Amino acid sequence: MTTIAPVSTAIAPKAPGILRCALSAAHMELRGYFRTSDTVFFTFLFPIMMLGIFGVAFESQGDIGTQPDGTGGISMAAYYLPGMVAAGILLSGLQNLAIDIAREKSEGWLRRLGGTPLSPVSYFLGKAGQILVTSLLQLALLLAFAHFALGVELPTDPALWLRFSWIFVLGIVTMTLLGIALSALPRSSRSATAVVIPIVLILQFVSGVYLQFSMLPEWLQNVAGIFPLKWLAQGMRSVFLPDHFASQEIGGSWDLGLVALNLGIWLVIGLVVSLLTFRWQRRS
Repeated sequence: MTTIAPVSTAIAPKAPGILRCALSAAHMELRGYFRTSDTVFFTFLFPIMMLGIFGVAFESQGDIGTQPDGTGGISMAAYYLPGMVAAGILLSGLQNLAIDIAREKSEGWLRRLGGTPLSPVSYFLGKAGQILVTSLLQLALLLAFAHFALGVELPTDPALWLRFSWIFVLGIVTMTLLGIALSALPRSSRSATAVVIPIVLILQFVSGVYLQFSMLPEWLQNVAGIFPLKWLAQGMRSVFLPDHFASQEIGGSWDLGLVALNLGIWLVIGLVVSLLTFRWQRRS
């Protein structure tokens, strides 16, 4: 009598879904982020430190933007706050990602990940999740420090916080994609910092973060207007500064439509360049 072997009905385990992998990747990214002291300092605490320095150093100059009737003036700390919010998004998104991904690619981590079931979509969603969480934490600390330590009055109008929300989200997505795109430029992990940080510093100086934008010559304001940080900082100024400060902008108004348009254009540029240049390993 012939014995028939039983047919196995076990179902092969399915590969984890994209979202599940992305959440796991984001958790690992966050753990690695806060274990790296230099990354935490230069992308997380740096805007808070700079706001404190500017707020204390220029406190003796009195209020800025006082109108002829003596009203509407704000402290230097309040004036620099929107620029530091924008700089925090730039540092967390563009600078951090560009250096981090270039390092992982140069040291072979991405090549190893390419041999696993992890998809590039999950990998980048994990990176984006880390950027979002760290940016929100940084923002909370920055606003708390500005309000409680430096006496900056924060907006009370819900419409301004709604405006802040879409500018913040659009800025985060744009800077994240640009960081991924810029990571293709450094040729090694050693050169990543030397390539990325000068670009970031120059953008901050010409975009109204460390210098009053109205103090820059007109030609330099026009050059800064090509890049996204200028528009992100302008959008943040429209949230945190009194309305009469809009007259100091190039167009004499906040131009929120142009803020959205320019950030949207750079978002698309970052997405296209990322899709064209990303590889699990660098081409020789």
